[in-house]
Amino acid sequence: MPDMPDIPEPHWHAYFPHQRLVKVRRGRGLRDVSLLVTDDTDGLALAVWDAETDEVTPIPADLADAGDGLEAVLGRDGLSLLAMRDDHGSEVGHVWRTDLATGAAVDLTPGLPPYVLRGLDVARTGGRVALTVVTDDGFELHVAAEGDVPRRLYASANEAWNGVISADGLFASVDTTDHNPGIRRFAVTVLAVEGAKTVSVLSDGPDAPVRAVRFSPVLGDNRLLVSTERSGFARPCVFNPANGARIDVDAPDLAGDLVALDWSDDAERLLLVHVDAGVHRVLEYDLPTATLRAVPHPEGAFFSPDVAAAHLNLFASHYGPGHGIRLLHTRFNQPLRLLRLNGDETREQTWDLSAAPTPVPAGTPLHSATVTSADGTPVQVWSARPEGATGPGPLVLSVHGGPNMVTVDGYVPEAQAFLAEGIGYAALNYRGSVTFGRDFREGFRPDIGDRETEDIAAAVNWLVEQDIADPTRIFITGHSYGGFLSLLSLGRLPALFAGALAFVALADWTTAYRDMNPAIQAAWRAFIGGSLEEVPDRYRRASPITYIDQVRAPAWIRQGRYDTRTPPAQAYGYARALEATGGDVVLDWFPGGHEITGRAHAIADHERTLTLIRAALAGQKWATGPVEP
Repeated sequence: MPDMPDIPEPHWHAYFPHQRLVKVRRGRGLRDVSLLVTDDTDGLALAVWDAETDEVTPIPADLADAGDGLEAVLGRDGLSLLAMRDDHGSEVGHVWRTDLATGAAVDLTPGLPPYVLRGLDVARTGGRVALTVVTDDGFELHVAAEGDVPRRLYASANEAWNGVISADGLFASVDTTDHNPGIRRFAVTVLAVEGAKTVSVLSDGPDAPVRAVRFSPVLGDNRLLVSTERSGFARPCVFNPANGARIDVDAPDLAGDLVALDWSDDAERLLLVHVDAGVHRVLEYDLPTATLRAVPHPEGAFFSPDVAAAHLNLFASHYGPGHGIRLLHTRFNQPLRLLRLNGDETREQTWDLSAAPTPVPAGTPLHSATVTSADGTPVQVWSARPEGATGPGPLVLSVHGGPNMVTVDGYVPEAQAFLAEGIGYAALNYRGSVTFGRDFREGFRPDIGDRETEDIAAAVNWLVEQDIADPTRIFITGHSYGGFLSLLSLGRLPALFAGALAFVALADWTTAYRDMNPAIQAAWRAFIGGSLEEVPDRYRRASPITYIDQVRAPAWIRQGRYDTRTPPAQAYGYARALEATGGDVVLDWFPGGHEITGRAHAIADHERTLTLIRAALAGQKWATGPVEP
């Protein structure tokens, strides 16, 4: 049989580099070690970086794949890995500690039922770990140490997230809503580990949430860095739970959020990011002198907030030893990288990984603009035309998940791949996005979908007015809540889109709610204003399936079979219902939960979306047969 000719990969494949850096999470222990997480061909690859020796030790694939690498942390010695183990990515399971030298693994909470993880933090000494877990019985904070029976410090039927632990392991805090049940505006409850007694509760009232960031890294200093919103915008605060003293960084001259990320190892400086209209500016606050100073850096993003996770951020810049800063930097055309900043000197950190990251071609930056929604609310849009384009053309509009997340000026390989293929790209921070203040973050409640679709329509109108997008060739896409908004837009805004590309989307809130894990159910009760039994009309009104008779454009749904956030049954029900009305719908399954990682999967998914978009532009149907269960 003759050799098959080599077929070159499409140019856009190069925007999906091998071993693309996803995050660098510094360990909490006394050693300066960090967990490196990269997206490799078949999934995530993990390694331990010893910054003192600059040595990188890859974590064997069988150990890295044994838990959730995106939310994993190093043990305080840097020699063990703490990660959630679940069933096929269902996000329901237990946290295990794995010895990286021997592979021996220990369940940290053997006596608990399977749970959803909503906080994971490690003490600097002593080996204690704080775990915030959610079961059918409610929200709990546990402190565990190897060889000890886990201690339950806190339990409530009301939402409680983000447990963190002090450097010496003697105190822990958890973000709670007991003072304000049913509304996600947290207070911070600090507890003594010995005796599980409440030491202090920091609340700025029912309207101003408070969230913990990190206890002081100094042993014996049990002050807590928190984020407050007394002005309606995020501001840092250092709180002493022993006497109630607080140092507020009010920064009245700054518009927008001032986000606290970390504090230095001597607890004298705070690392902050000022976010104004989506643009990041890194600052430091010196506690002894009460001064705020700018940190030199390139344009781009330096953290990305997360929601419904064990950590506050997907990735975040942080301090190294002394006052050295490690900037995690990215742009739409720049993959994530680590910049080490010492004084005025900045250098990029590189590592000798087992398979070196491949460079990406020069990409296209996206530009930020503010557009006006139907009621006058300003919303932010990132956008770009393909290189050389001078007039309107086909465009993909991306809407992020969450909803309490945000699209930062960060690398999106799919965006660059679309642009390389002559398709414009835009991303919208609709009402519900974070880092634009409390009113904007909460502006989508309780009638979810209403304000967001108004913002989507405003973004589309602006893109058309600016001659960036052809109004007949605009597609909408998103993951999770963004997938929900994509499908909802097909029904509520049927004239605006040529198709929807929805990943792990919520399509029917009524069916989905019954199958969700308890942490997600609690979140939606808070957002929607009650349970399915209490306010069924709100769940029906928000559901894309309610508007299925109005859908005119094709829909593609990518769904995980073990997803407990956007469960599979509701996605299948929507697809079947749309099919029954004569709609053009494709449902593709993958054997996982709410996330799918790996370069190969990302390229395959993007190939699929490109094929569908090209078919729609050519007037061809997407469906080639009935929806498969």
